[in-house]
Amino acid sequence: MTDRDHAIVVEELHKHYGTRAALDGLDLTVPHGVVHGVLGPNGAGKTTLVRILSTLLRHDGGRAEVAGFDVLRRPDEVRLRIGLLGQHAAVDEELSGRQNLEMFGRLFHLGARRAGERADELLGRFGLADTGRKAVRHYSGGMRRRLDLAASLVMAPRILFLDEPTTGLDPRGRTEVWQAVRSLVDGGTTVLLTTQYLEEADQLADRISVVDGGRVVADGTPDELKSATGGDRIDVVLHDAGQLGRAAGLLEAALRSAAGGGAVAADAEGRRLSVPVADRMAGLAEAVRVLAAAGIEAADLAVRRPTLDEVFLHLTGDGAADGTGGAAGARPAAAAAVYADKEGTTV
Repeated sequence: MTDRDHAIVVEELHKHYGTRAALDGLDLTVPHGVVHGVLGPNGAGKTTLVRILSTLLRHDGGRAEVAGFDVLRRPDEVRLRIGLLGQHAAVDEELSGRQNLEMFGRLFHLGARRAGERADELLGRFGLADTGRKAVRHYSGGMRRRLDLAASLVMAPRILFLDEPTTGLDPRGRTEVWQAVRSLVDGGTTVLLTTQYLEEADQLADRISVVDGGRVVADGTPDELKSATGGDRIDVVLHDAGQLGRAAGLLEAALRSAAGGGAVAADAEGRRLSVPVADRMAGLAEAVRVLAAAGIEAADLAVRRPTLDEVFLHLTGDGAADGTGGAAGARPAAAAAVYADKEGTTV
């Protein structure tokens, strides 16, 4: 597969802010017509990556191509083919939704008539036709974000960058934006999505790259990443929190031999024990047997896949405290340097 077969190609990308490495040899490829999620802690380099790919920032080393064009050598060609929805709203709250979209159309030299037609098309597409003449200050958070998304599509871009598009929205607002993004991909748009909402990536992304310290530390489909974190898990909630220690010891020993189990993670406040297992059905049956034999009563017992939260914590080195597998101090030194100044520099 050649670079032209990908919407985005990034190789060994570097970007420094002074002595701090925001991107430290990042590699990424995104095929056409998918949602590719980029996850990472604050300061991991997500926004820096989006700013470079959208030609708003020059990188220090490596290569980045968008829609087959080098972002440094052919930025105008890149800009003709992309849309960008940043973390903060770009619409004017004193104007109506239609006036905002007309303004963006005129800025793109569509002409008054075509700008108006395109505004009406987009208002209808995003369920805003009934509110198109209302001032944006009267819109809900979800409506504003949908209008923002519509504004990024005035020129019908082939590739859309969404940089934490639902930050600050309530669940209803997030759902509205997710539905809009799905409709775009169904129409052939390629989406690069950065987010800190693990549920959002699970809902939308066909593939996910986990970024930490300015590098991709894991890449795969949501299911692949979950499986790599340790397969299935047996969760047990006890009636009596005082029995957690005894139950943990019994389960760890029994499930290790019967189902390829790992270390038990305990949540005292929730009276919960969680054990990764290689054989889910054998693990479930053995957990029931060993607890019943010991006279330990379970309020709930279930088998489940790992969550993306657990994947995230495991891969970025934050899982030591809750037993999800991360090691203290595992985050690369380059990331630690960026974290130290994450409030002062957008990285």
